[in-house]
Order: sequence, then structure tokens, then C-alpha cells
Amino acid sequence: MSSKGAVLIDSGFATQLRNYISGNLDDHPLWVARFLVHDKNACLSVHKDFIRSGSTIIRSNTYQLSLQGFIKHMEMSEKEVTDLVYVAVNLCRQAVEEVKHPDGVKVKIAGSVGPYGASLHDGSEYTGSYCDSVTSEEFKEWHRWRVSNLLKAGVDLLAIETVPCSKEALAILDLLKEFPQAKAWLSFSIKNEKEISNGENFAESAKKCWDKSNGQLVAIGANCCKPEFILSLLTSLKEKDSSIPFIAYPNSGETFDEVNKRWIEGSNKGKVADYVPHWLEKGISYVGACCRNTASDLLDIGKVLKNRQKVK
Repeated sequence: MSSKGAVLIDSGFATQLRNYISGNLDDHPLWVARFLVHDKNACLSVHKDFIRSGSTIIRSNTYQLSLQGFIKHMEMSEKEVTDLVYVAVNLCRQAVEEVKHPDGVKVKIAGSVGPYGASLHDGSEYTGSYCDSVTSEEFKEWHRWRVSNLLKAGVDLLAIETVPCSKEALAILDLLKEFPQAKAWLSFSIKNEKEISNGENFAESAKKCWDKSNGQLVAIGANCCKPEFILSLLTSLKEKDSSIPFIAYPNSGETFDEVNKRWIEGSNKGKVADYVPHWLEKGISYVGACCRNTASDLLDIGKVLKNRQKVK
């Protein structure tokens, strides 16, 4: 569903997965990617839920899928880990084939490319603390395995997401030049209304990446942040360059208790869907949701998009 250029993507995979998996999903270095081994049917069900809720783009469960991580923590061979990339994409493809989108549109598959920091399992994808100690070439080499295999597996585009610094983002964009037919969106992790996670200015970083993308980016934006940050980020980017499409898929807005390692229910100021009309007014192009948002929340966002389309 689109409205004024707004395309509905999917929601928080881990949050929706809790409907099918019991126990603590977070306390593992491979996070939910391990369920590509342990429970493929649960992963398939999540993708289907998102399509039923109106997603026109679903992301593969590869955010935390790293070659080194699975070799270390699952004692798998390189070939076995590589095969999991294809498993993840094929689960998306199976969901697309088995579930009819409510509006009858063709659902696209985005290969999720999480940041280097996600593999460290220390929360540094939300600080960028590793960015200065890793070279651009090291970033490229680390990302090459997953990017190349996602593209070989046949994804429609890549979702380069939760990136905390422009250095890593630019390295991935440089890597994409090796795959000139590839398209992607780039989404930063966010510190506040003006800055990405490592403290760089969002609009300046986004503009720099857009100009260096060789026409391969379809959008730049923010994910896994508070929804109240989005309007300011969107406005600043449009003021910098109004031609750059903006993507946003924030968290629920609830506060995370770092001491007890849990989300504080009811600590958010409103649901993501409540913010969407304001984003539409500023010309957002892609919208979805991230942590603590379910397929039900996605359905609410879709209703806002549909209502706006009726008004138009």
C-alpha cells in the first residue's frame, strides 16, 4: 500500500516471533537468526503475518546472520552457514507464494544487512563505538559474504540497516559497486533528533551517502529509534536535499531498562501509527516499524496510509 509515495514495509521480526517461540529470544549472540536452524516454520509464520498485515516489502531474517558468528556459536561449516542465507530468502519467497497480499500487490523481498556491531553482541550498533577501530576495507570484507549471497539468492533489494556511522555506510556503498545492478535502502541507528548513533549529523551523513551511492540507493532514513525522532530527521533531510526518498521504521517508543534488561511497558508517548500522518505531510516514502511493534501495529500503520489515499 502506498500513499503520497509511502510504501508499507514490515515490522519487528523478533517481536512478532515471540508469538511462536517461548523463552528469552535476546540473550544469544546470534539473536533470532538462530531460528533459521531451530525453527524455520516460526520464521515463515512471521513473514506471512506481515504480508497479511499489508507489507509490500518483507525483510529476510539475516540481520544477525554472520559467517563468523555461526561458525563460532553453532559450530557450522562455511558452506552450512552460506546455505542459511538461501534458507532465509526462500522462507520469504515461500511466504510471498503462499499468502495473498490483501491488496493483491506483488510483495518484494529485501535482504537484511545488519551492521558489523550487531555481530559483537554488545549493543555497539547503537553507539558506533567500534567504527574508529575498523577500517573501511575491513568493513567491506566483512559485509561482502552476506551481501553477495543475498543477491545470489535473488532478493529484490537490500535493507542496509541500523548502521551507526557514515564510515561503515560508505564502505557498504563502495562494496555495492561490485554489484552494479543491486539496489538498497540505507537506514541509520539514531542517537537523537539530529544525530546518528556515533554523533554525526544525520542529514549531512545521509546526503554524503546518497551522493556516493552511484544511483543504487532507493531511500535513506532511520530505524530502531524512538518514533518522536523521525519528524525532525525527515525534515532536516528534505531541507538538505528534497529529492532524497526517506524511510523510517522506528521502535514502539518504549524505554529500555538497561539494568533489568527489559522494556518498560507503557513508557511510550504513542503508537507509531499516531505519528505517520505527520511524516506523510513531510513526504516520507517508506514506512514500517521495528522493535516492540507487531503485525497488528503494522496493520494500524497501513490503515493510516489507506485513509490518506482515500483523502487524496
